[in-house]
Amino acid sequence: MLIIFGHILNKGEQKPFQRVIDVSSGDPHRAGMPPLSFARQVLAVCLYPKLLKESSFPVDVRQRAEKLLGACNGGSVGSYSASSCGIPQIQKSVAEFITKRDGGVASDPEDIIFSSGSQRTLKLVLHLLSSGQGPTQTGVLTPLPCPHTLPILLDEVGVKLVPYRLLEERGWTLELEELHRALKAARRHCEPRAIYISNPGNPTGHVQDLKTIEEVIRFAASERLVLLVEEVYQDSVFGQDKKFLSYKKVLFEMGASYSERVEMVSFHSISAGTMGECGLRGGYMEVINMDLLVKNFLTSMQGPCSPPVLPQLALEIMVNPPSPGDASYEVFTQKVETLTQNAQRACEFLNGVPGMSCQQAMGLYPCLHLPAEIIQERSGLRADVLYCKKFLEEEGVCLGPGSENGHDDENYHIRLCISAPAAVLEDVLKRLQSFHLRIQDRHH
Repeated sequence: MLIIFGHILNKGEQKPFQRVIDVSSGDPHRAGMPPLSFARQVLAVCLYPKLLKESSFPVDVRQRAEKLLGACNGGSVGSYSASSCGIPQIQKSVAEFITKRDGGVASDPEDIIFSSGSQRTLKLVLHLLSSGQGPTQTGVLTPLPCPHTLPILLDEVGVKLVPYRLLEERGWTLELEELHRALKAARRHCEPRAIYISNPGNPTGHVQDLKTIEEVIRFAASERLVLLVEEVYQDSVFGQDKKFLSYKKVLFEMGASYSERVEMVSFHSISAGTMGECGLRGGYMEVINMDLLVKNFLTSMQGPCSPPVLPQLALEIMVNPPSPGDASYEVFTQKVETLTQNAQRACEFLNGVPGMSCQQAMGLYPCLHLPAEIIQERSGLRADVLYCKKFLEEEGVCLGPGSENGHDDENYHIRLCISAPAAVLEDVLKRLQSFHLRIQDRHH
């Protein structure tokens, strides 16, 4: 969004702000959030192994770096991975993380495929599914609102977006009746072959419960749809009554009639959540019940070279963060606490602003109750886009309009990432409150 509105900032005009704060997407470093020191220190030592002798680094940092270097060919991050899927020892670490997360449901390292980000892995799978034209074109059932990068990606690979709507009035829940409606409507225009799930929801933050997940799995099984499950915010569940359940865990607890035949691909990334290392571009997919030839094809589609090594090391750090008692544990937990406090503070604050309402989550997606004059303003822009444009012009803060997330009904939303230093987020919230009240006053 900052790129789209970039011309606003290039006119040489005096602005009432010194710099632009971009909280339109989950890029915490752009918003000023410092990186996890443990992750950066380990990667620094891996890049320059002489630092293994540097006593100023915590002992757990040097131990982890030594372990990761031992997993690299030649003990160096400059070597290729041992296989086209990635470094075997790190595949094993990810599989162990998944097994522990899912209460003992086994994960096979051979089912783990690394790539340069979850978008890249998703694109590989969509390319495999894509075929046909017109009524035979591949369709993917897609939630609205959805991740703002998803509609562009689907269009790029030639796949039809089949929308199913999440119910805001029920906390952005996914309803089985809506899936059946969307599927029936789609079959007149395309051939649906997969359903895309975002859990916890991006951008809504909604965390699906056991009943919902079971219903979706049964639906996918009965309609022979591949489950594409994006779970990149699984470590960012806020609220005492919420708990993340992976689709894989539920699938395997439903018995062999489902666990042995439902095809599923789950995606995770170092870009989102607590890790927040967007620029390193690392992600993995776990493929479940896929034919061996399909798995081999997905691996071969990455090209003749193995995935980049440094993002794989970051993935290992993500799935094996410092534990209680480790030298780096206390510093690591400080970021988790900051994000939790940010989510609570931002949600409470925005719900106190007249004409706004939102639900607590890692990425906030507040609903705007706008004056009719803004909605009807003849600018050629949707009201949410116009709102974000004016906010950037007047306050120097970049938000994401909900229409980027596929939202096209009469309820207008903005996208706001809370992965920012507490002081920066507080500044953004106060500017947003001031701007929103001015907007309301101008049109009354």
